[in-house]
Amino acid sequence: MCDTLVALGKATADGSVIFAKNSDRDPAEAHHVLTLPAAVHPPGSQVQCTYISIPQVERTYAVLLAKPFWIWGAEMGANEHGVVIGNEAVFAKVPADKKPGLIGMDFLRLSLERSRDAYEALRTIIDLLEQFGQGGNCGFLHPLYYYNSFLIADRSEAWVLETVGKMWAAEKVRSVRSISNALTIGKQWDMASDDLVAYAVDQKWCRSKDDFDFARCYSDFLYTTFAHGRERQSCSTRLLHEAAGTITPQTMMAILRTHAPDDPDWSPDKGIIGASICMHAGFGPARGSQSVGSLVSHIQPESAIHWVTATSAPCTSVFKPVWLDAGIPLDEPQPTGKYDAQTTFWRHEILHREALRNLPAALAVFSAERDELEAGYIERALEYQHKPAEERLDFSRQCFEEGDQVRRRWLEKVRSVTPRRQRLLYRLAWRRFARDAGLRFKEYSED
Repeated sequence: MCDTLVALGKATADGSVIFAKNSDRDPAEAHHVLTLPAAVHPPGSQVQCTYISIPQVERTYAVLLAKPFWIWGAEMGANEHGVVIGNEAVFAKVPADKKPGLIGMDFLRLSLERSRDAYEALRTIIDLLEQFGQGGNCGFLHPLYYYNSFLIADRSEAWVLETVGKMWAAEKVRSVRSISNALTIGKQWDMASDDLVAYAVDQKWCRSKDDFDFARCYSDFLYTTFAHGRERQSCSTRLLHEAAGTITPQTMMAILRTHAPDDPDWSPDKGIIGASICMHAGFGPARGSQSVGSLVSHIQPESAIHWVTATSAPCTSVFKPVWLDAGIPLDEPQPTGKYDAQTTFWRHEILHREALRNLPAALAVFSAERDELEAGYIERALEYQHKPAEERLDFSRQCFEEGDQVRRRWLEKVRSVTPRRQRLLYRLAWRRFARDAGLRFKEYSED
Protein backbone atom coordinates (compact mmCIF):
# COMPACT_ATOMS: atom_id res chain seq x y z
CA MET A 1 0.00 0.00 0.00
CA CYS A 2 1.30 3.47 -0.84
CA ASP A 3 0.65 7.22 -0.69
CA THR A 4 1.52 9.89 -3.26
CA LEU A 5 1.23 13.68 -2.84
CA VAL A 6 1.82 16.84 -4.83
CA ALA A 7 1.75 20.57 -4.17
CA LEU A 8 1.68 23.03 -7.07
CA GLY A 9 3.33 26.44 -7.06
CA LYS A 10 0.47 28.31 -5.38
CA ALA A 11 0.78 25.97 -2.38
CA THR A 12 4.57 25.87 -1.96
CA ALA A 13 6.83 28.33 -0.19
CA ASP A 14 8.98 29.08 -3.26
CA GLY A 15 6.45 28.65 -6.10
CA SER A 16 7.96 25.33 -7.23
CA VAL A 17 6.16 22.00 -7.62
CA ILE A 18 6.91 19.46 -4.89
CA PHE A 19 6.04 15.78 -5.28
CA ALA A 20 6.33 12.98 -2.70
CA LYS A 21 5.65 9.27 -2.39
CA ASN A 22 6.13 6.27 -0.11
CA SER A 23 6.43 2.90 -1.80
CA ASP A 24 4.83 0.24 0.39
CA ARG A 25 5.81 -3.33 -0.46
CA ASP A 26 6.69 -6.64 1.19
CA PRO A 27 9.26 -6.21 4.03
CA ALA A 28 11.81 -8.33 2.15
CA GLU A 29 11.12 -6.66 -1.21
CA ALA A 30 14.23 -4.51 -1.49
CA HIS A 31 13.88 -1.06 -3.00
CA HIS A 32 16.26 -0.25 -5.86
CA VAL A 33 17.07 3.33 -6.90
CA LEU A 34 18.82 3.85 -10.24
CA THR A 35 19.21 6.19 -13.19
CA LEU A 36 19.10 5.21 -16.85
CA PRO A 37 20.43 7.37 -19.69
CA ALA A 38 18.53 8.62 -22.71
CA ALA A 39 18.76 6.25 -25.67
CA VAL A 40 18.00 5.93 -29.38
CA HIS A 41 16.48 2.62 -30.49
CA PRO A 42 16.53 0.89 -33.90
CA PRO A 43 13.30 0.89 -35.93
CA GLY A 44 11.09 -2.08 -35.17
CA SER A 45 12.72 -2.85 -31.80
CA GLN A 46 10.80 -4.16 -28.81
CA VAL A 47 11.06 -3.34 -25.11
CA GLN A 48 10.73 -6.18 -22.59
CA CYS A 49 8.61 -5.04 -19.66
CA THR A 50 7.95 -7.10 -16.54
CA TYR A 51 5.92 -9.76 -18.35
CA ILE A 52 5.43 -8.82 -22.00
CA SER A 53 7.25 -7.05 -24.83
CA ILE A 54 5.77 -4.08 -26.66
CA PRO A 55 7.05 -1.91 -29.54
CA GLN A 56 9.80 0.47 -28.51
CA VAL A 57 9.79 4.15 -29.47
CA GLU A 58 12.64 5.76 -31.42
CA ARG A 59 13.97 7.74 -28.45
CA THR A 60 13.65 7.31 -24.69
CA TYR A 61 14.49 9.99 -22.13
CA ALA A 62 16.82 9.69 -19.15
CA VAL A 63 15.00 8.52 -16.02
CA LEU A 64 15.40 8.15 -12.27
CA LEU A 65 13.56 5.07 -11.04
CA ALA A 66 12.69 3.88 -7.53
CA LYS A 67 11.42 0.33 -7.90
CA PRO A 68 10.97 -3.16 -6.48
CA PHE A 69 14.19 -4.93 -7.40
CA TRP A 70 12.49 -7.70 -9.43
CA ILE A 71 10.15 -5.55 -11.52
CA TRP A 72 11.05 -3.84 -14.81
CA GLY A 73 8.91 -0.80 -14.08
CA ALA A 74 8.89 1.47 -11.05
CA GLU A 75 6.59 2.66 -8.26
CA MET A 76 7.88 6.21 -8.62
CA GLY A 77 10.37 8.16 -10.66
CA ALA A 78 11.30 11.20 -12.71
CA ASN A 79 12.73 12.04 -16.11
CA GLU A 80 15.13 14.57 -17.58
CA HIS A 81 12.26 16.98 -18.41
CA GLY A 82 11.09 17.30 -14.82
CA VAL A 83 8.16 14.88 -15.13
CA VAL A 84 7.49 12.84 -11.97
CA ILE A 85 4.98 10.02 -11.47
CA GLY A 86 3.80 7.89 -8.56
CA ASN A 87 1.70 4.73 -8.85
CA GLU A 88 -0.92 3.31 -6.48
CA ALA A 89 -2.75 0.00 -6.29
CA VAL A 90 -6.53 0.39 -6.37
CA PHE A 91 -9.23 -2.26 -6.09
CA ALA A 92 -12.49 -2.47 -8.03
CA LYS A 93 -15.63 -4.57 -8.37
CA VAL A 94 -14.38 -5.65 -11.79
CA PRO A 95 -11.93 -8.53 -11.16
CA ALA A 96 -8.33 -7.66 -12.04
CA ASP A 97 -6.85 -9.59 -14.96
CA LYS A 98 -4.42 -12.30 -13.80
CA LYS A 99 -3.04 -12.87 -17.28
CA PRO A 100 0.50 -11.43 -17.54
CA GLY A 101 0.47 -8.08 -19.31
CA LEU A 102 1.50 -4.52 -18.53
CA ILE A 103 1.36 -3.69 -14.81
CA GLY A 104 1.04 -0.22 -13.29
CA MET A 105 4.77 0.08 -12.66
CA ASP A 106 5.44 -0.68 -16.33
CA PHE A 107 3.08 2.10 -17.42
CA LEU A 108 4.92 4.48 -15.11
CA ARG A 109 8.38 3.75 -16.51
CA LEU A 110 7.20 3.69 -20.12
CA SER A 111 5.53 7.06 -19.65
CA LEU A 112 8.60 8.64 -18.05
CA GLU A 113 10.79 7.36 -20.86
CA ARG A 114 8.46 8.76 -23.54
CA SER A 115 7.05 12.07 -22.24
CA ARG A 116 8.23 15.68 -22.11
CA ASP A 117 5.51 17.02 -19.78
CA ALA A 118 2.77 15.85 -17.43
CA TYR A 119 -0.03 15.97 -19.99
CA GLU A 120 1.96 13.93 -22.50
CA ALA A 121 2.74 11.44 -19.73
CA LEU A 122 -0.98 11.20 -18.95
CA ARG A 123 -1.83 10.58 -22.60
CA THR A 124 0.98 8.03 -22.93
CA ILE A 125 -0.40 5.92 -20.08
CA ILE A 126 -3.94 6.19 -21.45
CA ASP A 127 -2.85 5.18 -24.96
CA LEU A 128 -0.87 2.19 -23.67
CA LEU A 129 -3.73 1.19 -21.38
CA GLU A 130 -6.30 1.28 -24.17
CA GLN A 131 -3.99 -0.63 -26.52
CA PHE A 132 -2.63 -3.32 -24.17
CA GLY A 133 -4.83 -3.28 -21.08
CA GLN A 134 -3.38 -4.15 -17.68
CA GLY A 135 -2.81 -7.40 -15.85
CA GLY A 136 -0.42 -9.69 -14.06
CA ASN A 137 0.84 -10.45 -10.58
CA CYS A 138 2.35 -7.50 -8.69
CA GLY A 139 3.14 -9.32 -5.44
CA PHE A 140 6.62 -10.47 -4.47
CA LEU A 141 6.18 -13.36 -2.03
CA HIS A 142 2.41 -13.64 -2.43
CA PRO A 143 0.32 -13.06 -5.59
CA LEU A 144 -1.47 -9.72 -5.69
CA TYR A 145 -3.58 -8.40 -8.55
CA TYR A 146 -4.96 -4.88 -8.76
CA TYR A 147 -5.69 -1.85 -10.93
CA ASN A 148 -3.73 1.36 -10.84
CA SER A 149 -3.94 5.06 -10.19
CA PHE A 150 -1.25 7.62 -10.96
CA LEU A 151 -0.26 11.09 -9.80
CA ILE A 152 1.65 12.82 -12.61
CA ALA A 153 3.37 16.20 -12.32
CA ASP A 154 5.83 18.49 -14.05
CA ARG A 155 7.14 22.01 -13.42
CA SER A 156 3.74 23.65 -13.89
CA GLU A 157 0.86 21.19 -13.56
CA ALA A 158 -0.29 17.82 -12.24
CA TRP A 159 -2.89 15.19 -13.06
CA VAL A 160 -4.56 12.28 -11.27
CA LEU A 161 -5.35 9.27 -13.46
CA GLU A 162 -7.42 6.39 -12.05
CA THR A 163 -8.05 3.18 -13.98
CA VAL A 164 -10.19 0.02 -13.96
CA GLY A 165 -9.36 -2.39 -16.77
CA LYS A 166 -9.14 -0.23 -19.89
CA MET A 167 -11.52 2.35 -18.42
CA TRP A 168 -10.21 5.52 -16.80
CA ALA A 169 -10.89 9.00 -15.45
CA ALA A 170 -8.45 11.92 -15.14
CA GLU A 171 -8.60 15.02 -12.95
CA LYS A 172 -6.37 18.07 -13.23
CA VAL A 173 -4.86 19.14 -9.91
CA ARG A 174 -5.70 22.70 -8.82
CA SER A 175 -3.42 23.21 -5.81
CA VAL A 176 -2.64 20.19 -3.62
CA ARG A 177 -3.65 16.57 -4.11
CA SER A 178 -2.94 13.12 -2.75
CA ILE A 179 -3.86 9.59 -3.75
CA SER A 180 -3.70 6.29 -1.90
CA ASN A 181 -5.06 2.76 -2.30
CA ALA A 182 -8.58 3.79 -3.17
CA LEU A 183 -10.32 5.43 -6.09
CA THR A 184 -10.72 9.13 -5.29
CA ILE A 185 -12.34 10.67 -8.39
CA GLY A 186 -16.07 10.99 -7.80
CA LYS A 187 -18.63 12.96 -9.79
CA GLN A 188 -16.20 15.49 -11.27
CA TRP A 189 -13.36 14.83 -13.71
CA ASP A 190 -11.70 16.56 -16.64
CA MET A 191 -11.46 13.58 -18.99
CA ALA A 192 -12.71 10.00 -18.98
CA SER A 193 -12.97 6.96 -21.25
CA ASP A 194 -16.13 6.80 -23.32
CA ASP A 195 -17.46 3.66 -21.63
CA LEU A 196 -16.82 4.62 -18.01
CA VAL A 197 -20.39 5.70 -17.15
CA ALA A 198 -22.21 3.34 -19.51
CA TYR A 199 -20.53 0.26 -18.01
CA ALA A 200 -21.56 1.28 -14.47
CA VAL A 201 -25.15 1.84 -15.60
CA ASP A 202 -25.19 -1.56 -17.37
CA GLN A 203 -23.97 -3.20 -14.17
CA LYS A 204 -26.71 -1.37 -12.21
CA TRP A 205 -24.13 0.32 -9.97
CA CYS A 206 -25.97 3.57 -10.70
CA ARG A 207 -29.16 4.57 -12.43
CA SER A 208 -27.87 7.18 -14.89
CA LYS A 209 -25.07 9.62 -15.69
CA ASP A 210 -26.52 12.06 -13.14
CA ASP A 211 -26.26 9.37 -10.46
CA PHE A 212 -22.73 8.30 -11.43
CA ASP A 213 -19.79 8.59 -9.03
CA PHE A 214 -16.62 6.84 -10.20
CA ALA A 215 -15.22 5.94 -6.76
CA ARG A 216 -18.59 4.91 -5.34
CA CYS A 217 -19.64 2.85 -8.35
CA TYR A 218 -16.40 1.01 -9.07
CA SER A 219 -14.66 0.56 -5.69
CA ASP A 220 -14.33 -2.91 -4.25
CA PHE A 221 -15.52 -2.92 -0.64
CA LEU A 222 -13.25 -5.53 0.98
CA TYR A 223 -9.78 -4.60 -0.30
CA THR A 224 -10.49 -0.88 -0.36
CA THR A 225 -11.69 -0.97 3.25
CA PHE A 226 -8.85 -3.03 4.71
CA ALA A 227 -6.16 -1.19 2.74
CA HIS A 228 -7.26 1.94 4.66
CA GLY A 229 -6.50 4.03 1.58
CA ARG A 230 -9.35 6.45 2.18
CA GLU A 231 -8.19 7.15 5.72
CA ARG A 232 -4.58 7.70 4.66
CA GLN A 233 -5.60 9.88 1.72
CA SER A 234 -7.83 11.95 4.01
CA CYS A 235 -4.93 12.40 6.45
CA SER A 236 -2.41 13.45 3.79
CA THR A 237 -4.94 15.82 2.19
CA ARG A 238 -5.62 17.49 5.53
CA LEU A 239 -1.90 17.92 6.21
CA LEU A 240 -1.34 19.41 2.74
CA HIS A 241 -4.18 21.91 3.16
CA GLU A 242 -2.95 22.91 6.62
CA ALA A 243 0.50 23.71 5.18
CA ALA A 244 -0.71 25.25 1.89
CA GLY A 245 1.32 28.29 0.93
CA THR A 246 4.31 27.23 3.03
CA ILE A 247 5.03 23.72 1.72
CA THR A 248 8.71 22.82 1.34
CA PRO A 249 10.56 19.54 0.72
CA GLN A 250 10.81 19.18 4.51
CA THR A 251 7.01 19.48 4.76
CA MET A 252 6.63 16.56 2.38
CA MET A 253 9.25 14.51 4.23
CA ALA A 254 7.34 15.09 7.46
CA ILE A 255 4.04 13.99 5.88
CA LEU A 256 5.67 10.81 4.52
CA ARG A 257 6.78 10.09 8.11
CA THR A 258 3.27 10.43 9.55
CA HIS A 259 2.06 7.59 11.75
CA ALA A 260 -0.98 8.52 13.82
CA PRO A 261 -1.16 12.29 14.45
CA ASP A 262 -3.91 11.89 17.06
CA ASP A 263 -2.24 9.05 19.02
CA PRO A 264 1.05 10.07 20.70
CA ASP A 265 1.47 6.52 22.04
CA TRP A 266 1.05 4.90 18.62
CA SER A 267 3.11 1.79 17.93
CA PRO A 268 3.05 -0.49 14.86
CA ASP A 269 2.32 -3.57 16.97
CA LYS A 270 -1.15 -2.25 17.82
CA GLY A 271 -3.85 -4.35 16.16
CA ILE A 272 -3.96 -6.51 13.03
CA ILE A 273 -5.64 -3.87 10.85
CA GLY A 274 -4.97 -0.21 10.28
CA ALA A 275 -2.34 1.62 8.28
CA SER A 276 -0.39 4.85 8.41
CA ILE A 277 1.27 6.98 5.75
CA CYS A 278 4.65 5.81 7.08
CA MET A 279 3.66 2.17 6.86
CA HIS A 280 5.06 -0.55 9.12
CA ALA A 281 4.17 -4.19 8.55
CA GLY A 282 2.51 -6.37 11.15
CA PHE A 283 0.40 -9.48 11.51
CA GLY A 284 -2.34 -10.36 9.03
CA PRO A 285 -3.11 -9.85 5.33
CA ALA A 286 -4.01 -6.19 5.86
CA ARG A 287 -0.65 -5.41 7.51
CA GLY A 288 1.76 -7.25 5.22
CA SER A 289 3.58 -4.29 3.69
CA GLN A 290 5.88 -1.50 4.82
CA SER A 291 7.26 1.70 3.31
CA VAL A 292 10.37 0.25 1.64
CA GLY A 293 11.43 3.49 -0.08
CA SER A 294 10.52 7.17 -0.28
CA LEU A 295 10.96 9.99 -2.78
CA VAL A 296 10.49 13.77 -2.60
CA SER A 297 11.03 15.72 -5.82
CA HIS A 298 11.61 19.48 -5.72
CA ILE A 299 10.83 20.57 -9.28
CA GLN A 300 11.98 24.11 -9.96
CA PRO A 301 11.74 26.03 -13.26
CA GLU A 302 15.24 25.12 -14.44
CA SER A 303 16.24 22.15 -12.30
CA ALA A 304 14.94 19.34 -10.14
CA ILE A 305 16.42 17.96 -6.94
CA HIS A 306 15.21 14.48 -6.02
CA TRP A 307 15.42 13.34 -2.41
CA VAL A 308 15.59 9.57 -1.92
CA THR A 309 15.93 7.34 1.11
CA ALA A 310 16.84 4.13 -0.80
CA THR A 311 15.85 2.48 2.49
CA SER A 312 12.78 1.39 4.43
CA ALA A 313 10.64 3.50 6.74
CA PRO A 314 11.20 7.23 6.16
CA CYS A 315 10.82 7.76 9.92
CA THR A 316 14.09 5.86 10.43
CA SER A 317 15.77 7.06 7.21
CA VAL A 318 17.66 10.07 5.89
CA PHE A 319 16.61 11.69 2.61
CA LYS A 320 19.65 12.23 0.35
CA PRO A 321 19.83 14.50 -2.73
CA VAL A 322 20.10 13.09 -6.26
CA TRP A 323 20.29 14.87 -9.60
CA LEU A 324 19.24 12.82 -12.58
CA ASP A 325 22.05 14.03 -14.84
CA ALA A 326 24.66 13.37 -12.13
CA GLY A 327 23.55 9.83 -11.30
CA ILE A 328 23.23 7.72 -8.15
CA PRO A 329 26.39 7.55 -5.98
CA LEU A 330 25.92 3.88 -5.04
CA ASP A 331 28.77 1.59 -6.09
CA GLU A 332 27.22 -1.61 -4.78
CA PRO A 333 25.24 -4.67 -5.91
CA GLN A 334 21.55 -4.38 -6.68
CA PRO A 335 19.63 -5.40 -3.54
CA THR A 336 17.46 -8.52 -3.66
CA GLY A 337 14.97 -10.21 -1.37
CA LYS A 338 17.72 -11.55 0.89
CA TYR A 339 19.87 -9.69 3.39
CA ASP A 340 23.13 -8.40 1.89
CA ALA A 341 25.35 -6.15 4.00
CA GLN A 342 26.94 -4.76 0.83
CA THR A 343 23.74 -2.88 0.00
CA THR A 344 22.44 0.37 1.48
CA PHE A 345 18.89 -1.02 1.70
CA TRP A 346 19.78 -4.04 3.81
CA ARG A 347 22.35 -2.33 6.02
CA HIS A 348 19.69 0.17 7.02
CA GLU A 349 17.13 -2.58 7.50
CA ILE A 350 19.02 -3.69 10.62
CA LEU A 351 18.45 -0.24 12.16
CA HIS A 352 14.81 -0.23 11.06
CA ARG A 353 14.04 -3.65 12.54
CA GLU A 354 15.86 -2.91 15.77
CA ALA A 355 13.89 0.34 16.06
CA LEU A 356 10.64 -1.60 15.73
CA ARG A 357 11.25 -3.21 19.15
CA ASN A 358 10.16 0.14 20.62
CA LEU A 359 9.58 2.57 17.77
CA PRO A 360 8.39 5.64 19.75
CA ALA A 361 11.43 5.48 22.05
CA ALA A 362 13.82 4.70 19.20
CA LEU A 363 12.66 7.69 17.15
CA ALA A 364 13.10 9.94 20.17
CA VAL A 365 16.78 8.93 20.19
CA PHE A 366 17.66 10.22 16.72
CA SER A 367 14.77 12.04 14.97
CA ALA A 368 15.97 15.53 15.96
CA GLU A 369 19.43 14.81 14.53
CA ARG A 370 17.84 13.30 11.42
CA ASP A 371 15.80 16.45 10.76
CA GLU A 372 18.76 18.74 11.41
CA LEU A 373 20.93 16.70 9.05
CA GLU A 374 18.34 16.90 6.27
CA ALA A 375 17.85 20.64 6.77
CA GLY A 376 21.56 21.10 6.17
CA TYR A 377 21.45 18.90 3.07
CA ILE A 378 18.54 20.88 1.63
CA GLU A 379 20.28 24.21 2.18
CA ARG A 380 23.50 22.99 0.59
CA ALA A 381 21.73 21.22 -2.28
CA LEU A 382 20.16 24.52 -3.35
CA GLU A 383 23.67 25.99 -3.47
CA TYR A 384 24.91 23.06 -5.56
CA GLN A 385 22.03 22.82 -8.02
CA HIS A 386 23.69 24.90 -10.78
CA LYS A 387 27.17 23.47 -10.33
CA PRO A 388 28.66 20.88 -12.75
CA ALA A 389 27.27 17.37 -12.55
CA GLU A 390 30.55 16.01 -11.17
CA GLU A 391 30.39 18.36 -8.17
CA ARG A 392 26.74 17.56 -7.54
CA LEU A 393 27.47 13.82 -7.67
CA ASP A 394 30.30 14.29 -5.20
CA PHE A 395 28.01 16.17 -2.81
CA SER A 396 25.35 13.48 -3.20
CA ARG A 397 27.97 10.84 -2.40
CA GLN A 398 28.98 12.73 0.74
CA CYS A 399 25.35 12.70 1.89
CA PHE A 400 24.98 8.95 1.28
CA GLU A 401 28.21 8.23 3.12
CA GLU A 402 27.26 10.44 6.06
CA GLY A 403 23.84 8.82 6.15
CA ASP A 404 25.51 5.43 6.49
CA GLN A 405 27.77 6.72 9.25
CA VAL A 406 24.93 8.13 11.34
CA ARG A 407 22.99 4.91 10.78
CA ARG A 408 25.74 3.00 12.58
CA ARG A 409 25.73 5.48 15.45
CA TRP A 410 21.93 5.44 15.70
CA LEU A 411 21.94 1.64 15.71
CA GLU A 412 24.10 1.61 18.85
CA LYS A 413 21.76 4.06 20.56
CA VAL A 414 18.62 2.18 19.50
CA ARG A 415 20.01 -1.09 20.86
CA SER A 416 20.25 0.57 24.27
CA VAL A 417 16.52 1.41 24.26
CA THR A 418 14.35 -0.80 26.47
CA PRO A 419 12.19 -3.00 24.21
CA ARG A 420 8.45 -2.49 24.32
CA ARG A 421 6.24 -5.40 25.36
CA GLN A 422 4.66 -6.33 22.04
CA ARG A 423 1.75 -8.51 21.04
CA LEU A 424 2.48 -12.15 20.20
CA LEU A 425 1.00 -12.02 16.70
CA TYR A 426 3.18 -9.03 15.85
CA ARG A 427 6.31 -10.83 17.06
CA LEU A 428 5.38 -13.92 15.07
CA ALA A 429 4.91 -11.82 11.93
CA TRP A 430 8.37 -10.27 12.26
CA ARG A 431 9.94 -13.69 12.86
CA ARG A 432 8.48 -14.74 9.52
CA PHE A 433 9.66 -11.52 7.83
CA ALA A 434 13.15 -12.20 9.21
CA ARG A 435 13.14 -15.75 7.83
CA ASP A 436 12.00 -14.46 4.44
CA ALA A 437 15.04 -12.16 4.31
CA GLY A 438 17.55 -14.64 5.72
CA LEU A 439 17.88 -12.69 8.99
CA ARG A 440 17.88 -13.84 12.61
CA PHE A 441 14.97 -12.34 14.51
CA LYS A 442 16.27 -12.28 18.08
CA GLU A 443 19.60 -10.69 17.33
CA TYR A 444 19.99 -8.90 14.02
CA SER A 445 23.60 -8.70 12.86
CA GLU A 446 25.62 -6.96 10.17
CA ASP A 447 28.08 -9.72 9.29
